[in-house]
Amino acid sequence: MISNMKWAALGVLVLSCFSLMVHLFLAKSSANLVQYHAITAFTDDLGYAAGSKGSVNKKLWGKVQALEGLHPYANPRSAFPDPNKQNNGFIYAKIFGGFEKIRTSICDLVAVARLLNATLIVPEIQESIRSTGISFQFKSFSYMYNEQQFISALANDVIILKQLPPNLSEARKQKKFPTFRPQHSAPPEFYMTNVLSKLKESKVVGLILTDGGCLESILPQRLVEVQRLRCRVAFHALQFRSEIITLGRLMVERLRASGQPYLAYHPGLRRDTLAYHGCAELFQDIHSELIQYRRKQLIKQGIISEELDVDSFARKGNGSCPLMPEEVGILLRTMGYPPRTRIFLAGSETFGGQRVVIPLRAMFPNVVDRTSLCSREELANLVGPEVPLPPDPLESLPVKSVKQQKEEWDKAGPRPRPLPPPPDRPIYRHEKEGWYGWVGENDTEPNPSPSHIREQAHRLLWDALDYVVSLEADAFFPGFDNDGSNWPDFSSLVMGHRLYEMASSRTFRPDRKHLAELLNSTSDRRYYPPHNWTLAVKDHLNKSLVEGLNLQNRVSKQTSFLSHPIPECSCTTFKTADIQRNGKDKSLQSLYEGQDECPKWMKESLIKTNVQETDTESQDDEMDSEGQLDNAYNQTNENTSSEADEEMDPDD
Repeated sequence: MISNMKWAALGVLVLSCFSLMVHLFLAKSSANLVQYHAITAFTDDLGYAAGSKGSVNKKLWGKVQALEGLHPYANPRSAFPDPNKQNNGFIYAKIFGGFEKIRTSICDLVAVARLLNATLIVPEIQESIRSTGISFQFKSFSYMYNEQQFISALANDVIILKQLPPNLSEARKQKKFPTFRPQHSAPPEFYMTNVLSKLKESKVVGLILTDGGCLESILPQRLVEVQRLRCRVAFHALQFRSEIITLGRLMVERLRASGQPYLAYHPGLRRDTLAYHGCAELFQDIHSELIQYRRKQLIKQGIISEELDVDSFARKGNGSCPLMPEEVGILLRTMGYPPRTRIFLAGSETFGGQRVVIPLRAMFPNVVDRTSLCSREELANLVGPEVPLPPDPLESLPVKSVKQQKEEWDKAGPRPRPLPPPPDRPIYRHEKEGWYGWVGENDTEPNPSPSHIREQAHRLLWDALDYVVSLEADAFFPGFDNDGSNWPDFSSLVMGHRLYEMASSRTFRPDRKHLAELLNSTSDRRYYPPHNWTLAVKDHLNKSLVEGLNLQNRVSKQTSFLSHPIPECSCTTFKTADIQRNGKDKSLQSLYEGQDECPKWMKESLIKTNVQETDTESQDDEMDSEGQLDNAYNQTNENTSSEADEEMDPDD
């Protein structure tokens, strides 16, 4: 009996060891695939029918009917002759800044080249050029964009060459040509008065762009065709290189797995904009110090003429600070988006790190970003082969051998010796590494390291990926657009592109000042708000889909034309009588005011497309599924409205 028990115990021990080895092997072999497995971690809400597109709630994801009459139309509508090779000369440009500044600057450069009747040399993107050792496959402009598509798509508007002729290129190296640093909102008269004469004289002129543009947003009516040229550049000629588009569409497919829609959300939490508006008190610890340090720099540079210390909560109350992810989550839950809604977190920089996103993830478990939708190999292939950076001195601290330690002990002097003082707290690598490690030791921000410069170049690719995914989203919610800093922002560019390409897509355009008032009115009851507050939030966000365009026209368009490219770059299939009959308020009528009627060929094409879409949809299934979702959510709303103190659990 005892021997049998021993054999049984031995067998259990062997099986346990074998199981442990198998688990360790699987853990090691799948370590590199953890990111990719995250794309299969979506949990479907009970209200969804997996694999059925008809189950989408049209009140949350459907098109905005009031905007279905707007269509993209950026073709010239008056005399716009082809460019002449016998022109005034060449323009080359260096563009500094991130994704948003680069995109806006390129569009302005093409417009300036057209105004000056000059040949444009493909702009140089400095964020990729100054990074040493990046992929040899891509350089400067082609690091993000398809260079050949850019040149060919604008062949009828501006002559574009990849580089200067050899003799002029050599003269440029010797700095024989004049250069200009135009302001972000330089008027056309600046170029016709100051730049044109130098261009005709030297045949080559250089432009250095640092402010995210070089031409004012609102041009005179006589230059309306130049505005349409901007649209052709931004929405047709500036195509990302094929690797970015392919991976971006793959991310969209993974988000829409099982036929489910998704919402894209860009927090807009960037250090520069937060410092510009004085939003330091919204953060804690080191992040507040970083914002204040950057604000001090902006004051020294003359960009800000205000005091260093301001009331961040007062700024947030007037809409100058972003909506925090927690607040956006509450607003989306109030709108009726189920907890299992798939939300794509866009943006290469979220100041404050993942800590500020935790409340949003608690309310919506299916919050993902590019790192959870793509494997490491996919992102590495997008970056391409790179030269390894020199070793970091903090990577491996010097370790003394046993022999060295013995020699030091022997040379230490007579014994007994007093005990040495206790060592200082060790400084770990994660405390030294990164762009914030200097705060605890120095008063000045150090020069960027090679790894930081390379990371800045990579951010261009991450923003490009997020741009593709945000553009294709079934709904888009901005965290910080129209910030008034005169810098182009990611959300405004996405919203403008969605307005141009598919105006009826669901794009929220909230008034942050109004939302701040609503959030402050129920600050102690945000997760269990009264019914009247819920109705007020729904009413504002639903109205923002259309009425928010008037706000963009007044505020955002003054800074960036690409954020609101209508009516210059659109046309309508609605008639004036239909607009007056269907428009419930003046906002819709003012939106269509000044819109040209779409040409006949476009109307016929749109009719065929609408007929095909109607034939492929099952209206009965949509109505049934919509009713089921509405009933399920209405029951929840009835419970919360009948008892104002009932809690809206973020983990529900």
